Amino acid sequence: MRRDVFQAIADPTRREILNMIAYKPLNVNAVAENFDVSRAAIYKHMKILTECGLIMMTQQGRERYCEAKLEKLSEVSAWIEQYRQVWEMKFDALEIYLDKLQSKKKPKKKIK
Repeated sequence: MRRDVFQAIADPTRREILNMIAYKPLNVNAVAENFDVSRAAIYKHMKILTECGLIMMTQQGRERYCEAKLEKLSEVSAWIEQYRQVWEMKFDALEIYLDKLQSKKKPKKKIK
């Protein structure tokens, strides 16, 4: 099954794993001890992250280390960007509307 980055970040455990290894590689045990699930469950999450291209596993002696490869998150950023532009247009239109309402509410000066 082909997995994508959206599937990877859909799960809060996988997002937390990414947060943990974003700044420095950690071994599988160091990651697993931060969760109240089995090491096997964490390894399954890591497998999905690996399949999506968000982490790379390397063997160093007897230890397996996880290193974040966050470049693929640019796909998420690009997808979100299109909606940011839509919302900016909506907020701009709202601002124009509110400015019109404000100008109508200003009291008119009476000439004596």
